[in-house]
Amino acid sequence: MSKDISYTMEDLIEKTRTYLKEEEVEQIRKAYFFAEKCHQGQFRKSGEPYISHPLHAAMILTDIYADSATIMAALLHDVIEDCGVEREEVEEAFGKEVGRLVYGVSKLGRINFSTENEYLIDYYKKIIVGMSEDVRVIIVKLADRLHNMRTLWALPEEKQKKIAKETLEILAPLAHHLGIHKLKSELEDLSLRYLKPDVFYDIAEKLNKTKVERDNTVNEMLRYVTNLLTEHRIPHEIKGRAKSIYSIYNKLNKGRKFSDIYDLLALRILVHTEQECYLALGIIHSKFKPIPKRFKDYIAMPKPNMYQSLHTTVFGIDGYLFEIQIRTYEMDEVAENGIASHWAYKEHKDASVLMQNTTEQKLQFFKSIIELNADKMSTEDFVNSVKEEVLNNNIYCFTPKGDIIELPKDATPIDFAYKVHTRVGETMIGAIVNNVIVPLDYKLKNNDIVKINTSKNSKGPSREWLNIAKSTQTKNKIRSFFTKSEKEIYMERGKDSLEKELRKRKIPYDEFFLPEHVEMLFQSLKVNQLEDLYLEIGNGKYSPSMVVNTIYRKEEEVVEHPKKVVIKSGDADIIVSGIDKVKVNLANCCNPIPGDEIIGYITKGNGISVHRTACHNLEMLEERNVPVSWSEETKEKYLSTILIHCSTRENKMLEMLQKMNMLDVGVDKFITMNRGEDTVYEVDLFVRNVEQLEKVFLELNKLPYVTKVERLMR
Repeated sequence: MSKDISYTMEDLIEKTRTYLKEEEVEQIRKAYFFAEKCHQGQFRKSGEPYISHPLHAAMILTDIYADSATIMAALLHDVIEDCGVEREEVEEAFGKEVGRLVYGVSKLGRINFSTENEYLIDYYKKIIVGMSEDVRVIIVKLADRLHNMRTLWALPEEKQKKIAKETLEILAPLAHHLGIHKLKSELEDLSLRYLKPDVFYDIAEKLNKTKVERDNTVNEMLRYVTNLLTEHRIPHEIKGRAKSIYSIYNKLNKGRKFSDIYDLLALRILVHTEQECYLALGIIHSKFKPIPKRFKDYIAMPKPNMYQSLHTTVFGIDGYLFEIQIRTYEMDEVAENGIASHWAYKEHKDASVLMQNTTEQKLQFFKSIIELNADKMSTEDFVNSVKEEVLNNNIYCFTPKGDIIELPKDATPIDFAYKVHTRVGETMIGAIVNNVIVPLDYKLKNNDIVKINTSKNSKGPSREWLNIAKSTQTKNKIRSFFTKSEKEIYMERGKDSLEKELRKRKIPYDEFFLPEHVEMLFQSLKVNQLEDLYLEIGNGKYSPSMVVNTIYRKEEEVVEHPKKVVIKSGDADIIVSGIDKVKVNLANCCNPIPGDEIIGYITKGNGISVHRTACHNLEMLEERNVPVSWSEETKEKYLSTILIHCSTRENKMLEMLQKMNMLDVGVDKFITMNRGEDTVYEVDLFVRNVEQLEKVFLELNKLPYVTKVERLMR
């Protein structure tokens, strides 16, 4: 745990000499003196000269055999932010690689990690995606945070708890997924110490009370196992393994009693080869009875962070339960110190290159982050994905060929199918798990072997799958399928409607689509291609007659500049070209609001009726249309009717009302319509303009059970 040791520059040089080349050590010395000069006169809250902080962070990194560039970045990580040094100056003195790392850590330092901050969602995305650029940036950040946690006593209690919370929720899980157990374990214990000091010290006291008894039992078991392995000529080393206070807290938090936590007694056996791991396991099981279902083979099936080991729990000396881990020295190096430590330590290879290559190949954590960002999901969905599917405990299932598929806990065969390939998900018709046919809402478990049955004749996923799938990625792929399908339907509908209109008005198709006409359409209707035009007609934004009139009326127009008169009628601020003192009404069929494109219709005896240009009723009214527009200043609220499609029959009205009230939207009517397993709500709102209505759509679409929100046009 916390180590109150004061290091010097000579300690750092001595430690790095044990595994780095002399020219690299000299660069580290140079970086130290550069940082010391920059931080001259600066002090920490604990009263120490500021340079002690980057020095301690660098020393933490030597424990995991970090490469020279990473250690130099740790020494220099605050000079840009706190000393006004430019990135170019660092690059000129120490090279572009170190400059890039220092700048990367500085960027993270400027981001507020606080889990209480209302802007957490946006920050979280920047943090996680930024981390994926170079793993070493995160490793420096972890070392920086660990030393800050060791000296957290110098800060006020409120700040202690804030920093401890973000460490536990954001940084410790990153250390876990990077496989750096040494950093992860201490970060967790220190966080608990400041978040729940009573619990921390209670566990520590209980451990101290039983320490003598536990040590005696462990030593006796250690001697027995040593003799056993020596007798079978297996060279080895055995260590008693202490369980962290935080891991004990987690078990107590799940309802376990302190006396029932059997893996307080633990041994770790280190051997030279993978074969010796299995031989040692067989020998131990021949003498000590193992507990069923407590054996795990992480050598044959490594964790995504490259962790490898055999785990077993046995009835040991005097009936005490012992958890035993068996691994090679190299596996232990990776488990304790992370993904590149043993190469840097043993072979003096370029650790930075190996670290990056290994990350690309095996560190599924960062692959998952990059995949999530590439999906272009909403920021909130992205954050939920990161928290629920990447930073939490995942499960690992197999394809029939033995490929490992990583999934979030409680994932279903639907998630599995889409993880294999989007096309597999879209053509899925059923699933077989461990040779048994299962329903699509079956919750997969670790080590399940999953076969997905597909059919070329499949019509694609069902909307109901949105309620079954666990992964946000999967749900977004399903939504994308329906969006794409609906888009194609609207485009086909729009093309047919336009062709029908041209036939009705006896306008030759080739004449209408002359290049100059097409260009005029694109400019007037603000579309970039014909497919977009068909889509806008199909979804009701433009009527076919209006599109045709765009060409033929413009050709017949005489250029005039009629006067504009602002007509106040009821709650409408409408400008009518060339007409004074006329009654203006907003049409009830489409309920236009400021920001909508509008057109007026001269009624018989009831003034001008204002419609949205997308209103389908305009097809019957076109001969008596008149140009109208919104006044630049509108202060009233206007009626708009929307339909909210939900994938559940549970009453979610209150939650949706709260969302709308937060946006200062007046709700006049809320009608519920049940359709099978789904529910549709018809809601009358009063909004200021289209922009405010779009915000309502955005907030409602964030709700997990909302599948679609649309404006109603009668």
